[in-house]
Amino acid sequence: MLAINNTELISVEDYLKSELTRDIKHELIDGCIYAMAGASANHERIALNMLRKFGNHLENKPCEPFGSDMKLNINSNFFYPDVMVDCNFDNSTPYFTQTPIIIVEVLSKSTRKTDTTLKLLSYINIASLKEYVLIEQDIVDIQVLRRSEGWITKHYYLGDEVTFEAIGLTLSVADIYDRVQNDDMMEFMTNKVGLPV
Repeated sequence: MLAINNTELISVEDYLKSELTRDIKHELIDGCIYAMAGASANHERIALNMLRKFGNHLENKPCEPFGSDMKLNINSNFFYPDVMVDCNFDNSTPYFTQTPIIIVEVLSKSTRKTDTTLKLLSYINIASLKEYVLIEQDIVDIQVLRRSEGWITKHYYLGDEVTFEAIGLTLSVADIYDRVQNDDMMEFMTNKVGLPV
């Protein structure tokens, strides 16, 4: 994230209006806007795997998944999570939601600090949120924090399954990392087909 304007604060109204015409997405945090960097192929693979799996599972159900173009509004801040699930979307605010039950962020070197500090503290204070999921892209490691467990972090690795309790869906870690090209997945796929590492 790159701060665009650190000295002159922008109002929520001006941010929402300008965001409709910008070529690059920006998050609004404490009155400052931050440009969103482009994502890597592995980042997109993970985010799309999650969005697709959530979407298939929630077909014909009231809860719906959203990708990284949907804003999340928390007080006067606006974020672009990688994936969200919302069961009470308010159509009167079509460009953002305030009531997600699951938020997924794919971690990168440029976003890890924000995702694990500022966003973590903001997200777990959303009354509707039940699960916050952090997924590494350079190694295989999924962290899930659940309200029902006091927001304690649980890690999941290859060979494990992750249950997203808020929507009643269980996925294997391998399915979440399908097509991802990192050392952990390369070794896993090599061993899976029985070839020497």
